Amino acid sequence: MDYGLIRVAAVVPRVNVADCGFNTGEIIRQMTEAVGKGAQIVAFPEMSLTAYTCGDLFFQQKLLSEAEAALGEIRKASMVLDAIVFVGMPVRGANAIYNCAVAVCRGCILGVVPKTYLPNYKEFYEKRWFASSTSLAQAEVKLCGETVPMGSDLLFRCGDLLIAAEICEDLWTTIPPSSYAALAGANVMVNLSASNEVIGKHGYLCDLVRQQSARCMAAYVYASAGFGESSTDLVFAGNAMVAENGAFIAQSERFADGPLMAIADVDIEQIANDRRVVTSFEDCAATMRKPYRMVDFELGNACIKGKLMRPVNRHPFVPADGKLLSGRCEEIINMQAAGLARRLVAIGCKSVVIGVSGGLDSTLALLVAAKAFDRLQLPRTGIVGITMPGFGTTGRTHDNAVVLMEALGITVKEISIRGAVERHFSDIGHDPAVQDVVYENSQARERTQILMDYSNEVNGIVVGTGDLSELALGWATYNGDHISMYGVNAGIPKTLVKYLVEWFADVYFADNDKIAPALKDIVDTPISPELIPAAADGEIKQKTEDLVGPYELHDFFLYNMLRHGFAPRKIYWLACQAFGLDYDCDTIKKWLKTFVRRFFSQQFKRSCMPDGPKVGSISLSPRGDWRMPSDAAAALWVKECDEL
Repeated sequence: MDYGLIRVAAVVPRVNVADCGFNTGEIIRQMTEAVGKGAQIVAFPEMSLTAYTCGDLFFQQKLLSEAEAALGEIRKASMVLDAIVFVGMPVRGANAIYNCAVAVCRGCILGVVPKTYLPNYKEFYEKRWFASSTSLAQAEVKLCGETVPMGSDLLFRCGDLLIAAEICEDLWTTIPPSSYAALAGANVMVNLSASNEVIGKHGYLCDLVRQQSARCMAAYVYASAGFGESSTDLVFAGNAMVAENGAFIAQSERFADGPLMAIADVDIEQIANDRRVVTSFEDCAATMRKPYRMVDFELGNACIKGKLMRPVNRHPFVPADGKLLSGRCEEIINMQAAGLARRLVAIGCKSVVIGVSGGLDSTLALLVAAKAFDRLQLPRTGIVGITMPGFGTTGRTHDNAVVLMEALGITVKEISIRGAVERHFSDIGHDPAVQDVVYENSQARERTQILMDYSNEVNGIVVGTGDLSELALGWATYNGDHISMYGVNAGIPKTLVKYLVEWFADVYFADNDKIAPALKDIVDTPISPELIPAAADGEIKQKTEDLVGPYELHDFFLYNMLRHGFAPRKIYWLACQAFGLDYDCDTIKKWLKTFVRRFFSQQFKRSCMPDGPKVGSISLSPRGDWRMPSDAAAALWVKECDEL
């Protein structure tokens, strides 16, 4: 597996009912095509060798014998294919017929997994023809001259890859067999299905597949019967789907006249990391684990070639779908406002102080505070917004800050920091012509002192404005903008902040002809701490992303490092896949190394960060998600970056 990825395919071939020769030819063509596209796990539908709707023909010895002969042809064709293939067929046991998934790999029949739960209600009559795996008294069966393992207790193992098979109705039951298989270590599930279509069923089926992949923390490969099945009383649309840990990564169309295929790269490494992090998974396994037989097989060392067949979200904190994004923004803002409101109630406070610069972060914090005060039915005048112009403040940001504060109806204060900072330079003997870290941080700490002291003056608290991306990079002045009494943006990455501000402009204040335009201009303003004097034309000279790198890259690095535990090598490869059209690989490598170096060296700031609400899957709170010593060495990660 390359970077922990393996390519899978769910395939729906055309079938003719009871025509094993035709069906075999279609299966061989489709599995050859899938393997040609790099797939190493290929799943076909339930009873794909005979078709599912054979009815009482399943009692005919001719059909059963022809199905076995067809399996022999598939076994022969598989000899030159580097893949494990699952096909559906009826298999004769000692005293019954079983509805089975048969695994074939490189000319060998690896094993036979019978269906456990047989539907026998409404349009289904499977118990008329088949027996459940629970009645199976044999551990082996003879097929195509081979004696092979048989049972619902089989897992197919190749290194870190562990595959389980189940069939159609097995998924619809209270406890699917794949749940037990996952607890035994299976990380890829294949489902060979023949589910017919009725109104509303498809949506429910999709929920089942997606949720089962989430509960099992696994990949789920689903292939269901399509065109060619009998239309006597039912219609089969064909469904090919691949889900991974709660999300679809590939889906085919439905109701096609020809074959269907959903092909995707599933991430075994990501699945393993999720299971290690969610400790309740192993707790459940300890109490519910069942014994399984391992069937070992070998695959070649596949290397993902060409385009990666799985979505790689450039902005993992931001939903790509516009409707979903709008709803997500509203939910996040409600969480931020609820957190601040609860804190105010808990301490009996009716005043907050916010440093409002006219930048994105302070704007979001101010808007959230306004929403929290509205929620508590407190007058917005209890929000004190202080603009504190310094050496780098531009007219654009200052004016936007003032317009916004006045339009919101909060208490507005303006306190210049220039005189105080110049006096401080004199006190410590610093030359103000030297625009170094002392020059910059003195301004940040002076602003924080004003906010803290004024919060005492009005018996309030300071609401922090720093965001998650700044916390990750340590892009904050220690005991300056790094500190506050409640950090409402602590869980918000920079790539998401602008969408939240835009939501306020487009939805919450859409009809306000003063607030909405100001918010739009704030979104369009370059990100800057404004600690260095502006350019001669009055425009912002100090741009954060020129100094530390593009935030969209850093947020991508942060998400994949913390959410999935990926090493720099894999993060770099994924970033090249996601951003290759915008950044060359050397640029990505440069900023990845910057991220790693800063992330480790700046942990001491996160170790004493103020309280703030977690809103997504990533949090850097030392009391919550992220526990890391401040003196941890970055050497291993930096070395891997250097070797890229």
